[in-house]
Amino acid sequence: MSSTTPLDEIDIALLTALTEHPRAGDLELSRQTKVARATVQSRLRRLGEVGVIADWNPTLDVVAAGYEVQAYVTLEIAQGALDDVARHLANIPEVLEAYVTTGTSDVLCRVATRSHPELQATLVRIDQSSSVARSTSVMVLSVLIEPRMLPLLASGEPSPSPRAPAYRRR
Repeated sequence: MSSTTPLDEIDIALLTALTEHPRAGDLELSRQTKVARATVQSRLRRLGEVGVIADWNPTLDVVAAGYEVQAYVTLEIAQGALDDVARHLANIPEVLEAYVTTGTSDVLCRVATRSHPELQATLVRIDQSSSVARSTSVMVLSVLIEPRMLPLLASGEPSPSPRAPAYRRR
């Protein structure tokens, strides 16, 4: 998404209902949010087009799939080697995500494995890149707060927008 999209009360209500009931269709979302079905359809289309709704994929749980050992790994990399490191990490399936960061490290990765020996092998594989100067890992013991976006989106002042006639606050 190249520019920000202000969200109004209807958008937040719709995103909340969609998050709580991801398999609900337009009609059910219309009932839950108390807005017209056409409004739900147009809002979902717009939220998808601007990238607020990034995808319609199911949320997968790697722990439930047997990958119970998770860690965050920070990497210090050689100057100008970001593309090489990105290609290297993309070829390691245990690397779930990676971000370019500021501070003492250059890249932050989240990895998942079935066991501690697999984690060690994954860390060794990450370090095999000649572009990785140093890595530091921190194991995840438990999840304190599940990944979430709605509290952040709902925390801002909703932008004013014309309300659908049937819209009522909860």
